Amino acid sequence: MLSVIPNPARTALPIQGTDDLFPVRRVYCVGRNFAAHAREMGADPTREPPFFFMKPADALQVVPDGETVEHPYPPKTENYHHEVELVVAIAKGGRDIPVEEALDHVYGYGVGLDMTRRDLQDDAKALRRSWELGKASDLSGPVGTLKPASVIGHPAKGAITLSVDGAVRQKGDLSDMIWSVAEQIAYLSTYFALEPGDVIFAGTPEGVGAVTRGQTMVGAIEGVGEIRLTVV
Repeated sequence: MLSVIPNPARTALPIQGTDDLFPVRRVYCVGRNFAAHAREMGADPTREPPFFFMKPADALQVVPDGETVEHPYPPKTENYHHEVELVVAIAKGGRDIPVEEALDHVYGYGVGLDMTRRDLQDDAKALRRSWELGKASDLSGPVGTLKPASVIGHPAKGAITLSVDGAVRQKGDLSDMIWSVAEQIAYLSTYFALEPGDVIFAGTPEGVGAVTRGQTMVGAIEGVGEIRLTVV
C-alpha cells in the first residue's frame, strides 16, 4: 500500500556526541511557570495547577551546537516575542506517572525558545479563544542539541538567560520554576498518555520581549547549552 501523497518529514532533534536523532511526537508547553514572568503577564504567580498548550511537532526548528541559524520572522504580527525555556525530551511513556518516578521517563534536555506572536495571543486571550495563532507559527520552537540525562543528570538549578544583540533581556534560574520538571510530567500524564518522543517546554523567566529582523538571539541554560539565531 502506498501513501497518496509524499510522507511528511518527521521532526527529529540532534543528540550531543552522536549522529543519532530524537524523533519528536508531541510538543507540550507549560504556561507561566516562573513567578516573575507570571506577574509580568498580569497573572497571579501562586502555585495553582499548571496549564499547558501545544505546538505542532513540525513547528520545532533545529539549532545545532555552535551554529547561528536564521529564524524567519512570521507573518501577521508586529510584536514577536522571545521566551527561553528548558526543553525536556521524554524517552518512556505512561499514564498517571508518580512524581518520584517522573525523571526516570526523561531522555535528556535542551535549550529552546517558545517564540510567540504576542499581539495575536493577546487578541485570543481577550476573545477567550485558543492560542494557536499566537503560539504555533512555523518554526516557532527553536531547540538546540539534546544532552542526555545520563551525561548531564537532571538540572534543577542553574542560570537560564536570553540576550538580544549582546544585551541580556531574560535572566532567571531553573530553581525558580513553580512546578518542577518531575511535577510537570506527573501532572501532564494525568491528562494524556505520554509517549516516547514527546517533549515539554518547561516555562520561561521574566523579561520576555519583542525582536525584529536583523537581531541575534542567544538562549543559554547553565549545564545544558546555548542556541544562537538571527531573525530574518
